[in-house]
Amino acid sequence: MNSLQIAATGMQAQQLNVEVISHNIANMRTTGFKRMRAEFQDLLYQDIRAVGSTSSESGTTVPTGLQIGYGVKTGATSRVMSQGSLINTDKELDMAVRGEGFFVINLPDGRTAYTRDGSFELNSSGDLVTLDGYQVQPGLTIPNDALSIIVNSTGNVQITTSTSSTPTDIGQIQLARFVNKAGLQPKGENLFLESGASGSPTLGSPGDAGFGTVLQKFLEGANVNAVSELSDLIAAQRAYEMNAKVISSSDEMMSATANILR
Repeated sequence: MNSLQIAATGMQAQQLNVEVISHNIANMRTTGFKRMRAEFQDLLYQDIRAVGSTSSESGTTVPTGLQIGYGVKTGATSRVMSQGSLINTDKELDMAVRGEGFFVINLPDGRTAYTRDGSFELNSSGDLVTLDGYQVQPGLTIPNDALSIIVNSTGNVQITTSTSSTPTDIGQIQLARFVNKAGLQPKGENLFLESGASGSPTLGSPGDAGFGTVLQKFLEGANVNAVSELSDLIAAQRAYEMNAKVISSSDEMMSATANILR
């Protein structure tokens, strides 16, 4: 009885769906997190009577045919890259991108990563780094005598010192954008890597067309909607229970058939 296998694929699909939703909910407070969504596809069909096959010697054809599907599979877990809410932190080194761009990060192994998490810090050398100590491109160093740090919307970083109250430029934040940002490879630690699906990055400055702007003393929150996720979780649970009911019903039908044959 194929319904047993078909319902099993449905249960597996909804189990993965719940895992994706739980991952979203777990990261509701993760800076710059982009929620994911499970995408499903129907499985191969058995053609018992093919659509368009000849049904008589006069050349009439079957208009609809007879096919039986074999269930469902997970086609992808796509990432929704919409803008998250901007949260005021009043911390000088916190930055949020309002637009399409990603901060560019140098990894210790020489690779380049990209992030929407602008919760930056200074290391012992005064370099602007991520929470894991990875350097933010293009490599900005804040002098020891800096009294205040100002980052404007175009990413220009200025400081004032004890010897000069006039702001001094020390560099500019760099941003990257992609043709298909949803195709970026998640690395963990709020970082993404370039992939064949994302395309090569285009580098630019905040304020350039298509890159967005930088907002100092703000962080971008996760784009997870709690109400929507809980609603999807309930729907996934119900779908799982219905597939389990199909397996139970199929088992009862097989038992009834076995009793008849005794």
